[in-house]
Amino acid sequence: MSSIQPAQKKAAFSARYRALSVLLAFQKSGDAIDEILDRMWTGEVGDPRDRAFAMELIYGVLRRQETLDWRLAPVLSKPLARLPLVIQVVLRMGAYQLLYMDRVPESAAVNESVNLAKSHAAKLGRDWGGLVNAVLRALMRSPEPPLPDLGQAPAQALSLCYAVPHWLCERWVNRLGYEGAEAACKTVSTVPALTLRVNRQKTTREALLEQLGKAGIGSRPTIVSPIGIVVEGGQSVTALPGFREGWFYVEDEAAQLIPLVLDPQPGERILDACAAPGGKATHLADLMANRGEVVALDRQPARLKLLAENCHRLGAKIVTPFVGDARHIGALASTGPGGQRAGSLGKFDRILVDAPCSGIGVLRRHPDAKWSKDTGMFARHQVLQREILEQAGSVLRPGGVLVYSTCSTELEETEEVIDRFCRDRSAFMRESVAPWLPAAALPFVTAQGALSTLGNGVGMDGFYAARLRKAEHE
Repeated sequence: MSSIQPAQKKAAFSARYRALSVLLAFQKSGDAIDEILDRMWTGEVGDPRDRAFAMELIYGVLRRQETLDWRLAPVLSKPLARLPLVIQVVLRMGAYQLLYMDRVPESAAVNESVNLAKSHAAKLGRDWGGLVNAVLRALMRSPEPPLPDLGQAPAQALSLCYAVPHWLCERWVNRLGYEGAEAACKTVSTVPALTLRVNRQKTTREALLEQLGKAGIGSRPTIVSPIGIVVEGGQSVTALPGFREGWFYVEDEAAQLIPLVLDPQPGERILDACAAPGGKATHLADLMANRGEVVALDRQPARLKLLAENCHRLGAKIVTPFVGDARHIGALASTGPGGQRAGSLGKFDRILVDAPCSGIGVLRRHPDAKWSKDTGMFARHQVLQREILEQAGSVLRPGGVLVYSTCSTELEETEEVIDRFCRDRSAFMRESVAPWLPAAALPFVTAQGALSTLGNGVGMDGFYAARLRKAEHE
C-alpha cells in the first residue's frame, strides 16, 4: 500500500480539503466563487462547523491573497508562481491560518497543510510536504516585513496591506488622498456582516430583534438604516426566525437607503428598471404599503423567477415581473394575462435605475472578482448606463422623479453619467437626496447632493445614488 494513501484518505474528508478543492476550481476555471460553491456543494450534507470553517478559508484566502503572497515571498527559495498550482494554494491557506485565524493552533495549521500537500503527491509525482512544512515554519518565525515607504509608494503600500489591486489603490490615492484611500481599502478588505432589511408589512424591527434574541442569536439595529438589523456570527439565513414568514430580506445597509431616496407614494406607478433579484422592488412595495404598482423589469427570465419567489415570501403583492431589456424601455410592450400584447409600458410616476456597474462598491462580498477588474470596464459600463438612463427618462411622466444608483463609487459610473445626462436633457434637474435620508446618513451626502458611501467606516457597502426631477413641461 502506498505511503501517501492514509494522508489522502484523511484529507479528503476535512474542511481544509474541501476549501482547497473550491479554490483550485476557481483558479482553473475563473468562474465566480458562488457558482463553484453551488456546483460543488449543492445537496451536500455535513457538519455545519466544517462548512463554516471551509467558507472562512475560501473567502479569507481570496480576500487576502495579495498580502499572503507578499508575506510568503521572503521565505520561499523560488517565486510562488513557479510552484505547482495546488502547492501555491496550500501555502496560501496555511499562511492565512497562521496570520489571520487566531483560534487555529499553529501546529494544526502547519501539519494539516502538510497533509494536504501529501494527499496530492501521486498526482504531482513527488511529495511536496517537506517544502510546505519548511515554508510555513519559516513564516511563523519571520517578522512582518516593512511596507513600502508611504511617501514614495502609497498605492503599493495600501495594496500589500489590504490586498486591494494596485491600480485601484492608485486611483483612490489620486482622488481621495492617502487617508481617504485607506478608508476605502479597509472597507474592501473587511468581512461583511449579515444584514437584514425588516419587512414592515409583516413585522417591526423591535419584534424581529426580540425573536432573534429568544433564539439565542446575537443581533443589533443598523447604524444608518432605520429598518435594518445586523446579525452577529455565522448564521444560516434560511434557519433564522421569520425567514419563511417573510419578515426580512437580506440586504446591505447602504442598499436599504436607495428606495428611501426615490420616496414612492401609495397608489403611484413605479418602474424598477433593473430589478432582479427583487430587493429594491420589494422595498418599494413596502414603502407604498402594497398600494399602487411596481413594474419590475429585468432581461433574464431566471432572475425574474427568483424575484417572483422573493415577492411571494415577502408578500409584495403589487410587484409585476416583466422580461425586457432596460436599454429599450420605450419600445417595450407589456403582456396581459393571456399572453396578449397590451400596448406600451406607458408612463411612470417614479423610476429607479439601479444600473449594472463594475461592482467596485461590493468587492468585499465578492473577493474573487477583485483580480478580474480593470480600468477599461468603466467606459464599457458607462455606455450601458447612459443608454438605460436615456430610456428611463423617456417614460417618466412630467414632474416625476428618477433615481439613478450603482454599487460603484467610481466617477465614470456615477457623477459623469449624471452630469452628461443633465447636460443633454435640460428637462431634468438634480435634487439633493438629503431630505429623504435618515439623519445618520447625512454625512454621506456629497457636495453635488448625491449619496456616496465610499469609505463610510460604519460597515456599509459602497453605493451611489442621485435624484433627478423631470420638469412639468419639457
